[in-house]
Amino acid sequence: MPPETDLPEAEGPLKRDLIAGLEKGLQVIEAFDQERSRLTISEVAQRTGLTRAAARRYLITLAHLGYVRHEQKLFSLTPKVLRLGQSYLHSARLPRIVQPLLYRLAYSLEEAASAGVLDHDELVCVAAVSAGRVVSATLQPGTRVPAFCTANGRVLLASLPQQEIEALLARLQPEQITSFTIVNKERLLLEVARTRAQGYAIVDQELELGLRTIAVPLRNFRGDTVAAMNISVHAARMPVEEIIERCLPPLLKAQVELAALL
Repeated sequence: MPPETDLPEAEGPLKRDLIAGLEKGLQVIEAFDQERSRLTISEVAQRTGLTRAAARRYLITLAHLGYVRHEQKLFSLTPKVLRLGQSYLHSARLPRIVQPLLYRLAYSLEEAASAGVLDHDELVCVAAVSAGRVVSATLQPGTRVPAFCTANGRVLLASLPQQEIEALLARLQPEQITSFTIVNKERLLLEVARTRAQGYAIVDQELELGLRTIAVPLRNFRGDTVAAMNISVHAARMPVEEIIERCLPPLLKAQVELAALL
């Protein structure tokens, strides 16, 4: 048996070591989203780059396994797909370690707290506590939102090498989600640089009207940024100056505590 570390990380795995069927099956699952929760075989083929015959076979297989349901000519995902995300949330160290600190933050401040990681251009929430205040539907484990207009996302972008940040923004087509959303790429670069310099990010209603968020990076004992953690408040209840005064100190305290655990 070849050693587990026989693949150079910079070059990625060899093509012969990849299972194309698994890759394409996951692409079929990812073809479904909030805008198109029900798809025909032709639509799945178009979204995945598969032939119609291949898309049909993958959908039939996924339906047989219970991940997809078939109603007339339309296919949709079943709740069984959630098992894939639950496997990560139940097995990964990060959510288990962060969750108790989020509880403490959320209930001491009586605000919502969450932690997230970067996945390509998106921020994925991996843990969250509402403390009785439901300020946004996006603050739920498994939720994906654009990284460029979120506090956690900007903190994580600020941890990347400058070349990667510029490459990400070059391919990004920022959407004007609210009237506050920053879509100018030069200004976004300045915001990421500001976040890196000050050690935290504040995003004021750029993702959702009424949602104001402050975030800090979560670093491991080596100093590598592995996640981000935030506090979210209703904008009508807390101005920017107050969110810095009230929420930043406990966030920084939790940041120090978590560095010894991550």
